[in-house]
Amino acid sequence: MALLEIMKLLAVALTLAASLTPLGPLGELTDLAVQRVQVADLVAAAKFGTPQPIDDPVREKQVLDTVRAKAAELALDPENAVTFFRAQIEANKLVQRGLYARWTEHPEEVPQHRPDLGTEVRPVLDRLTTSILAELKDTEQLRHPTLRCRIDAVIAERSAVVLRGLDRLHEEALGEAMGPVCSK
Repeated sequence: MALLEIMKLLAVALTLAASLTPLGPLGELTDLAVQRVQVADLVAAAKFGTPQPIDDPVREKQVLDTVRAKAAELALDPENAVTFFRAQIEANKLVQRGLYARWTEHPEEVPQHRPDLGTEVRPVLDRLTTSILAELKDTEQLRHPTLRCRIDAVIAERSAVVLRGLDRLHEEALGEAMGPVCSK
């Protein structure tokens, strides 16, 4: 490999390493989805070993109703926003199921702190919901079912996996969360 090519690769690697958020025009939205996927760890820690199920249709309906209303206020297509948030919810449940399986097999890995869903976890999720909706609005013109959108989504997702050091479970959940990003 020529020295110039090596230098170019090094420049790309240094740029990636120095970046605070995933790359590209969908980077900020992807980073918010990463944060939401990571909050799933707290949800799992709050529910594991309790009668609270992973699937909570009543809470999911509340979240989606709130998303629908806030999307309308932002002049976003409410159903498109709901579709995106359904994917966020499914990604969250994917992480919860994965962690439940891990903790069942390795009880020594169960978190010692059980966060309170109402006072510790849901306020974080609510803030992320507001931020994600704002970013959906900001990226509205980019999120069409085009090759360009898919390329931007892949760049953002792959750089997020590297920059955030996501394990396989969270990487898979991020893929789930970002699945509908280009389906506006």
